[in-house]
Amino acid sequence: MNFNPSVLIAKKRDGGTLSAEEIQYFIRGFTDGSIHDYQMSALAMAIFICGMTVDETAALTETMLRSGTTLEWNAGAPCVDKHSTGGIGDKTSLILAPLLAVCGARVPMISGRGLGATGGTLDKLEAIPGFRTNLELPEIQTVVERVGCVITGASAELAPADRKLYALRDVTGTVPSIPLITASIMSKKLAEGLDALVLDVKFGSGAFMKSLQQAQALAASLVNTGRRMGVKTTALLTDMNQPLGRMAGNANEVLESIDVLKGAGPEDVRELTLDLCAEVLVSTGIATSLAAARERLQRALEDGSAFERYEQMVVAQGGDPRAKLELAPEVMVLAPIAGYVSTINTEALGIAVIEMGGGRRKLGDQLDFGVGFEMLVRIGDQIEKGQPLVKLFVRNKDAERAAAMMLAAIKTTDEPISTLPLVVARL
Repeated sequence: MNFNPSVLIAKKRDGGTLSAEEIQYFIRGFTDGSIHDYQMSALAMAIFICGMTVDETAALTETMLRSGTTLEWNAGAPCVDKHSTGGIGDKTSLILAPLLAVCGARVPMISGRGLGATGGTLDKLEAIPGFRTNLELPEIQTVVERVGCVITGASAELAPADRKLYALRDVTGTVPSIPLITASIMSKKLAEGLDALVLDVKFGSGAFMKSLQQAQALAASLVNTGRRMGVKTTALLTDMNQPLGRMAGNANEVLESIDVLKGAGPEDVRELTLDLCAEVLVSTGIATSLAAARERLQRALEDGSAFERYEQMVVAQGGDPRAKLELAPEVMVLAPIAGYVSTINTEALGIAVIEMGGGRRKLGDQLDFGVGFEMLVRIGDQIEKGQPLVKLFVRNKDAERAAAMMLAAIKTTDEPISTLPLVVARL
């Protein structure tokens, strides 16, 4: 293949469709350095403006996938995973991986760090003393075969084209492009050598996709691409107009996850985790129906086997599952007026956690794992003046500003309001 990069950029900019060979040429050249950053930036902007067809998106995903190594597994239990588009208080990965492993699946979960207001799974796990999130590929495979699950960061060998392209998109304003998001997510997930994948595509004030319509478009693109690549893929569209569960932060989300693994914890976290797990158990044939899958999963939470598997995973990755996780001092945020909770600017809550030191303002920032918050009310709740709304875990120097940010994010009305279900649709 010997194409002209400028001609391909112009073709896409003018609304044309690129062939699989043209996409392969461009991405391979960008990965090996023969196509320059400014040329890739121009193509990314053309894709951002003009979009891509289903065929183009699949070709882009496959090329990025083939740019590196793909994990291979011995015959045996099916390999499955989950991807969430991110939200505040979203700690389902910590529960889902050991829970699915107990139920007969292998879960080689490659996760990420916090992005913007959204917390990262790796950051939460690193609140556990000694927990390693930088496993090499042979170690990933060893832990999965021995324990049944692993949660670690991406190795440089997996989808290197995505790593390079994402850094470019971040500085060129082309992150919110459905074809580019799809190729980024799916190239990394499919590199795990999966049989089935479930997607948690969130919408609302605390999500990347603010509207249900945007989330539906992204979910359809992800599901279609996964299926075209031979992986059984389903998606749930879930509401992120308020935090998932009660806790948000790092150490406090680990503690809440442990509560769920022991059969307790907030209902919304538990139910969403069961829904996501049930999807892949049915996709792989481990369960014959969603109802049967949920029954099996619920037993694993109640009998302690899911929590036991979680402890095994933590030990296998160098962590101490029994270590005491220290939280910052508590400060209560009280309601200034009575009424009904009408809206929560969930993204603003995530930004408050960053301001407290629980997230990164810039790459390389050290995290304070003990800060965060516990949300004490939900949308639709009737509240009284002086009632606790939020429990902050915060250092004294940040307490006043964090409390003000929390109050600004929670709005009330005089009239009762209706609320959305947590899971709005399934694809």
